[in-house]
Order: sequence, then C-alpha cells, then structure tokens
Amino acid sequence: MKKWISLVTIMVLVALTGCQSASGEEEQNFTLAHNQPTDHPVHQSLARFAELVEEKSEGAMSIKIYPNGELGSEREVIEGTQTGAVDFSKVSGSALESFEPAYSVFSLPYLFESQESFKRVMNNEEVTNDIYMESADKGFRGLTYYDAGVRNVYTKSRMIETSEDMSGLKTRVQPSQTSVQMIEAMGGTPTPMSYGEVYTALQSGVIDAAENNATALTNSNHGEVAKNYFYTEHAIVPDMLIANENIMEDMSDSELQIIEEAAEESTSYHEDLWNETVEEAEATAKEEMNVEFYEVDKQSFSDAVQPLHEEFQNDPDTSDIYNKIKEAE
Repeated sequence: MKKWISLVTIMVLVALTGCQSASGEEEQNFTLAHNQPTDHPVHQSLARFAELVEEKSEGAMSIKIYPNGELGSEREVIEGTQTGAVDFSKVSGSALESFEPAYSVFSLPYLFESQESFKRVMNNEEVTNDIYMESADKGFRGLTYYDAGVRNVYTKSRMIETSEDMSGLKTRVQPSQTSVQMIEAMGGTPTPMSYGEVYTALQSGVIDAAENNATALTNSNHGEVAKNYFYTEHAIVPDMLIANENIMEDMSDSELQIIEEAAEESTSYHEDLWNETVEEAEATAKEEMNVEFYEVDKQSFSDAVQPLHEEFQNDPDTSDIYNKIKEAE
C-alpha cells in the first residue's frame, strides 16, 4: 500500500513540476522504475538511457530512476506503467506474460539455440517490433531489451545431473505461467515469488532452489545460502524496457526519435557491461562465497520440456511469434 501511495505521489509531483530547459522548451520529467540494485549492469544501462535522453533533448527531457524495487514489485510497476503512474519501467520478459501473451514466448525453455541466436532474434526489428507493439492496447509498449543472461538452476544442497534429480525440488520461478510449467515439466515443484523475496525464502527453507543468471549469486547475495550452481542453461529471458502508451503517443516525432535512439544505444552499451559482470560474478561466487559450479545432462532437461514447445506451436496467441523467432534464428 505504501508503495502505491509513493507511485501516486510521484505522479502528482511530476505533473506539477515545470521548468525551462537550455533550449527554451518546458522540461518534461519522467520516471523509470526497476528492481535491481544500483551496482547492477542493467541499472547502469538505464542510467545511460536517461543520460542520452537528456543529452539528445538538450535538457528538455529528463528521467529520474527508482531502483531496488522502490516503487514496488515488477507486477506493480507494470501496472503503474499501464496507468501512467510510472512512465518507464524495466521488467523481466517473463513478468509481462500475464499482461500480454506474446511475451510468454521468452519464458519458453530452450527457445534459443545459443546466445548468438538470441541476439540475432532480438536485434531483428521485424520480430521484436511485433512483440513490442502487441501490448499497446494494454497501456504500454516495449522500447528495447537488455541481455539478462542465461538462466541456470541453483540449490541450497541438492545435487543435480539430470531432470530426474529435480523431482520434488521446491524451486522459485518468476510469476509466469510458462515458468511454472517449465519446472513442472522438469519434475520440480514451482514456487512463484517476486525476486526480492528469494534470499529469505532460500535462507528459511521455504524454497530449496531458484533459477537465474550468475549475477543473482553476488548482486543479491544468493550465493550466501545457495552453494550449488548447475549449468542447465534452460532459458535466455531478456529484460524489457517498457513505456506508458499514452506518453509515447503524445510525443512529437522528434521526441519519439530521441527516446527510441537512446533506448537502442543503451542496449548496445549494456552488452559489454553485461558480459564482464557475469564473468566477475562467477569468479566472485567461486572464490569468495564458495559456490560450486557443475555441468549437467542438458539433453535430459531439453527433452523434458519439449511438450511446451508443441503447445506454443499450436496456440493461436503464440504460434506466429514462435515461428518468426525460429525462422530468424
């Protein structure tokens, strides 16, 4: 409730704020929310986005960033972006699934053959623009993506080699139906919860495992309580920068171009930053947190989730997007 009050307060303050930019135009002040700490590469990339917007607009447009889930969970900030309480937000592609079915394809395990094919698809505007604009009638549109790495399973104590070893394992997943079905197909027991709850849930035994990229071990300290990290490489789910649709429609062509160019450039900025961060996270987790890293029989995991691919191919809400992605790979 307090976070919703904060959202409303911010919206009112922004509406009341008006000043002149260096170019003589009235300054437009926007808000951007996300759930990562300020030392996370995605925050740094969002800061670059905000910096580029201000530079390109000569001070006529500015963006204030609210990190660390200050304005609520991913679901709450998506809802805030729909209503205009928040102007922009960075959320996981999985979190968007319950708002727009087209985004569910990103949660599909083993959708991409490699990170190279993932980038080919995500940089193909014919594919991504269809997805980004699919949610316009829901109050928001996609602007760009940020690489959020390859997701892997990590546990407090259980050892995993094949999907059979997942049997009964209470595993945190993102609040996404596809993510729930994925863990069920692997034999585990899915436990949807927001990212900010994972550390305590692992520590207290509410869950036995989670699945994420290696930065979760260090940036969110999951490596303090989960000591086994398994290279299941089951998903590459991008982070998404989304914008309130009404705000985008009200922008002039030149303003829209500034936002879109800044978003695209921030994605390029993010790429090298992300790769370096993942390497550092794995090294830190091994050397300072005593996390062990293991290879697994990935084929057994891939085989277990094949029925999900068949569902996506046959579902009219997802079949076109699924086929476009496979063709673009």
